[in-house]
Amino acid sequence: MRHPRTTRTTAPTPARKRARKTSRSSARSFARVPALGALLALLAGLLTVLGTAGTAHAAPLFKAPFACGQKWTYSHHSAEVRQALDFVRSDGGATAGAPVLASASGTAYRYSQPTGAGNYIVIDHGGGWKTYYFHLNAYSVANGAAVSQGQQIGTTGSTGNSSGAHIHYEQLYNGVGQTIVINGVSLAPYPGSYGSKHLTSDNGCSGGGGGKYWVDTFANATGYAAANTNDPQGVLNAGTNYVYCKVWGQEIRDASGNYNHWWLRTDLDTVYAGKNGYGAYVSAYYLSRWGNDEARDNNGTVIPNC
Repeated sequence: MRHPRTTRTTAPTPARKRARKTSRSSARSFARVPALGALLALLAGLLTVLGTAGTAHAAPLFKAPFACGQKWTYSHHSAEVRQALDFVRSDGGATAGAPVLASASGTAYRYSQPTGAGNYIVIDHGGGWKTYYFHLNAYSVANGAAVSQGQQIGTTGSTGNSSGAHIHYEQLYNGVGQTIVINGVSLAPYPGSYGSKHLTSDNGCSGGGGGKYWVDTFANATGYAAANTNDPQGVLNAGTNYVYCKVWGQEIRDASGNYNHWWLRTDLDTVYAGKNGYGAYVSAYYLSRWGNDEARDNNGTVIPNC
């Protein structure tokens, strides 16, 4: 910063010299202030950028919201403003009553909106990420429960504003709907109708679902305390169920000659009074997909021995 030049007519007195010297020092100080302020502003801006970048949270590795080995078709319609997809089963199994699974771990919250989403669950996965599951027929977890990936959270239904059983599924980040991504792969571009695109689930499969193997059963099956029919414990409902392992036991045979010696260890839906429904055994005869003395899950994996 330069001062205007003045014309001197006499030699400056010592006092005037001191005043002039002070003025020059002040000028240099004032010159430094803008430069220092600019530097501080630059640093503050850099820190702000770095801080903002650090607030982004990577999405969980989401999996399909239905059981291992099942194939479902999906579609999107314009009324679904948050990038939602609707899923219905396309592998011959029933959509209604099929288990709805947590696509990632988190905390589950139950809600009901009779004129809209019906019975639905929101899972908070942390870091701003949430998933929504609409139109449930029933809840399978308590409100506020911690759930793991692949855990059943409800059953597929048509509650609320729905024309048929399906899973309405959403992924949100900080309240904004995101394009659905499963196993790190985007499902976009979305089809406008069912049947053109399908998704086979690996959610809850062996090695990734806590030792559970998902199977379809064609009828309600009595569960027993051991691999025989001596001590009934309750009933495993027809549909998609998980089992843990298999053991060889009493043969179950029908009039048409179908049979199976394998028994599947599982947890029952209905428990008889005074009995234990956990770790009961159901005959592999009731499996929908496999033949005599076969015990495989919906993905074709042989269920391990207990």
